[in-house]
Amino acid sequence: MSSNYEKLVEQITDLVLARLGEENFCPSFCRADVERIVDAGASRIGIVLGETATARDWASIIDHTLLKPEATESEIKRLCQEAVEYGFASVCVNPVWVRKAAEFLEGSKIPVCTVIGFPLGATLSDVKAYETRRVIFDGAREVDMVINIGALKSGDYCAVEEDIRAVVRVAHEHGVLCKVIIETALLTDDEKVSACLAAKNAGADFVKTSTGFSKGGATVHDVALMRRVVGHELGVKASGGVKSLEDAKEMVKAGATRIGASAGVKIAKEVEGVRSTVISGQY
Repeated sequence: MSSNYEKLVEQITDLVLARLGEENFCPSFCRADVERIVDAGASRIGIVLGETATARDWASIIDHTLLKPEATESEIKRLCQEAVEYGFASVCVNPVWVRKAAEFLEGSKIPVCTVIGFPLGATLSDVKAYETRRVIFDGAREVDMVINIGALKSGDYCAVEEDIRAVVRVAHEHGVLCKVIIETALLTDDEKVSACLAAKNAGADFVKTSTGFSKGGATVHDVALMRRVVGHELGVKASGGVKSLEDAKEMVKAGATRIGASAGVKIAKEVEGVRSTVISGQY
């Protein structure tokens, strides 16, 4: 973790611990709770991702992603090497690659993120919970779970919330972040609101737009809507179709605090190109 991250976590921890003796204050508070809050967006407040932001500033909010089924070990290794080189927020891989990615990243402080119930979300809740526990055992420090989309569209919001909670509970037992993929391309705006509220009620850390494997990805409209629903209590991850620096800027402007992209290196290089042009006085 960066020194700024550690400082922010320690400051918030100290403030909250100082209140532990106050009436009505939650006694179950721990450092992991603070880290989840910081990762969900608080640590990004001081970062102005404008023209002066560096490639590393932008990389720090990007989950460097490789989820294609035909991914090979050499491609996973390269993904991890790029994550270390550019300082991405995490690498996001399929569960089968978590252990190997954790080995490749050992000592780097770049966390491994993986996906639960991916990409359909049509897995039984107890299986999702087991999958979560299993990938944490293998080294995952963040999990992105797909909701029960069919239950949501059937109006069974309790089932959706309990499905999310099953994963959140296991993740938080181990201090692991949980992001909830609502697959916006398949939902109406009202359903997107209901999905975000279910994630918030279930204690998730982020809501995420898309798997990238459905009929559409992140849009500015959806990110803005999700941010309005969850407020500042949860992070918002824009994923699917974010292929350029301009795309990333639009998502952050709309309220995203994390970007999921397979084009992370391309985005970082675009930032470097812009900064070179500004410094040379040609911009």
